[in-house]
Amino acid sequence: MASQLKRPVTLSARDREELIRWTTTGVHPASSIMRARVLLALDTSVGEVDPKEVIAARLGVSGETLRLVARRFAETGDDVLATISRKKRALPPVPSSVTGEVEARLIALTCSAPPAGHARWSLRLLEKHVELTEDIPNLDHSTIGRVLKKRNCVLI
Repeated sequence: MASQLKRPVTLSARDREELIRWTTTGVHPASSIMRARVLLALDTSVGEVDPKEVIAARLGVSGETLRLVARRFAETGDDVLATISRKKRALPPVPSSVTGEVEARLIALTCSAPPAGHARWSLRLLEKHVELTEDIPNLDHSTIGRVLKKRNCVLI
């Protein structure tokens, strides 16, 4: 119960009604419904709160989940929707190093004759030659395979 005293959750009547509606009607992600139920169970505005072990057992979550939801409620400035909804991504996704030009150069390399001593291109052999080519970024053999599969290029 120490964590509940550290970050008490106090909901307004409007927030409480909204959370009850969120958990009982409509179609919402299960994780947001679970967080809404945790907020309702931790709400100190309606009276004494049960110990966290009792709440966790009743809701089927861990004590850590209770702590994290209470912390997020405090961090969001008591914003209920921000607490129960999914966090936005902090960093944008990493852009792919495989552009259209890289794909074209890779396919051209695949269609060329294999080096001396080899009967055909393999993914690992293509990987070694891509490392030697300056205008193509270093690509892993699995990335090369995905590019070729996407473009229906078959290594013969």
